[in-house]
Amino acid sequence: MGTTFSAVKTLIVPAVISLILFLTTTFVLIPLWQRYRNRYSQYLPLETISNQTLSLRARMQGAVLRFMAPSAWRARAVDGGVAVAERSSFDSEDGEELGAVDETAARRVLDQQRGSHTDSTRRLSRDTYESETMATTEERATDLKNQGNKAFAAHDWPTAIDFYTKAIELNGKEPTFWSNRAQAYLKTEAYGFAVRDATQAIELKPNFVKAYYRRATAYAAILKPKDAVKDFKTCVKIDPSNKDAKLKLVECEKIVRQLAFFAAIEVGDEPSAAEGLDVDSIAVEPAYDGARLEEGGMTQEFIDDMTERFKNGQTIHKKYVYQIILAVKKLVYDEPTMVEVDIPEDVELTVCGDTHGQYFDLMELFRLNGTPGDKHWYLFNGDFVDRGSWSTEIALLLYANKWLRPNCFFINRGNHETDDMNRVYGFEGECKAKYNERVFKLFSESFSALPLATLIGKKYFVLHGGLFSDDNVTLDDIRQLDRHKQRQPGQAGLMMEMLWTDPQTEPGRGPSKRGVGMQFGPDITKRFCEKNGLEAVIRSHEVRMAGYEEEHDGKCITVFSAPKYCDMTENRGAYINIGPDYKLRFKQFDAVPHPNIRPMAYAQNSVMSSLM
Repeated sequence: MGTTFSAVKTLIVPAVISLILFLTTTFVLIPLWQRYRNRYSQYLPLETISNQTLSLRARMQGAVLRFMAPSAWRARAVDGGVAVAERSSFDSEDGEELGAVDETAARRVLDQQRGSHTDSTRRLSRDTYESETMATTEERATDLKNQGNKAFAAHDWPTAIDFYTKAIELNGKEPTFWSNRAQAYLKTEAYGFAVRDATQAIELKPNFVKAYYRRATAYAAILKPKDAVKDFKTCVKIDPSNKDAKLKLVECEKIVRQLAFFAAIEVGDEPSAAEGLDVDSIAVEPAYDGARLEEGGMTQEFIDDMTERFKNGQTIHKKYVYQIILAVKKLVYDEPTMVEVDIPEDVELTVCGDTHGQYFDLMELFRLNGTPGDKHWYLFNGDFVDRGSWSTEIALLLYANKWLRPNCFFINRGNHETDDMNRVYGFEGECKAKYNERVFKLFSESFSALPLATLIGKKYFVLHGGLFSDDNVTLDDIRQLDRHKQRQPGQAGLMMEMLWTDPQTEPGRGPSKRGVGMQFGPDITKRFCEKNGLEAVIRSHEVRMAGYEEEHDGKCITVFSAPKYCDMTENRGAYINIGPDYKLRFKQFDAVPHPNIRPMAYAQNSVMSSLM
């Protein structure tokens, strides 16, 4: 009896243990494993899972059947197991396990079940995958937006724009992505693009206050204050407690009234600010401690003294200011619209881009590259005023050098040497604060007399903005342009395009990112250079992070000479040295410390100063 009990015990105990293991595996471990697979395999394409793969549960059941059931039963059971596996691959929320395939049984069941898998079950699987993918895409887009925010905080506007653009490409229905990119475009002065993006954000979210605010700011920047007023009114309507929007609304309404007033008084020829000005009768007080300007005209000693006074935060006597502006106005008025320069054997010519009132950075440029002289010529390619808070200092220094060496020192007009820009971006206010309103009006008259371009050695066409909307424009058209008939560039025509246009990477022409002018592609530049026998077009007008950039296969070169532009952008400055061999040598430099006066400190409205 004992022997029999021992034998039964020997058989039963392993069987019970096996049954417990089977049940635990089948109803506990396998479901847990399937949930794990479902959670962490969601990023795999559905096609990577075989439709003819047996589940682990089916394989274990098959193993048991092989020991416990006749072969005929096993065949039917395996067929049924495969059928279950097939249904599981489409219907089960837990997913499907990869494993070995019983090919014969699979073929039998697939032939029987080919029509039984409905489109709805397949669609459920696809919809689940697409839902998971959509969530993943939105997360990636948000991550890109956050990286853009970090770049924005670091004042790296181009990188911020790149990240926001990638976020929009993944999820173009999120209004904050568009609004953030609009703000980055504001910082790069791409006001037209800022208007476009803010408008898109508003379409996606009609009560989006930030988008209205940013679009209004962009409108104000491109001198469309009436449109800005509409958007600021909307901001206040949506958010009555928004004090900043209320302030900007009042400022824009003021600008609208001012522009209407200026338009009214500019009908006809306005008398010159020099009328009634008797410079000779103005006495310089004995207490004035600066160098004196004698009747013989400008001297290097006076320039050196003036340079130091400006470094120390001092001004020069208003009599000398009048003399400098009037003398240079006469000089540049008599110059052609396109000055043509050949470089002698022992001379070097330096081409500088925008300096925008950054006087101390200009001093650094002169320290590194040498001051103007008879053997070291300079060409300043416009935009030497506005934005920076030492614009009068730069303008007077450039004019003094022009007066001293008229054939060795050249100045092109930029889009900021215009009345509308000066009234908004600080130069008018600075003239009034440091001198008087008459000084601004005299500067305005002299700006309208400046040449629009310089041709260096018949090889390099230098102008502030860029090329034209008409392929038929030639250098002869520039030579024949009478700039004195049109004091301000207006909204169309050759003068406007010479001051405002920008290059683009795409062929052909496109709308301006600024909202003024247009953009021209590499094919436009190539045709212009070939038609006019030029090696390249040299222009300024835009920040470049390296200070310069060679574009359009080297035929369009941008040079920008205001490092750390407006104390916001982490760009370098650059200039170009050209010798008698007419080879271009690019030089870079970095910003230097300056007194604690913010950019646009003299802007007469808070809308523009908020851009800084």
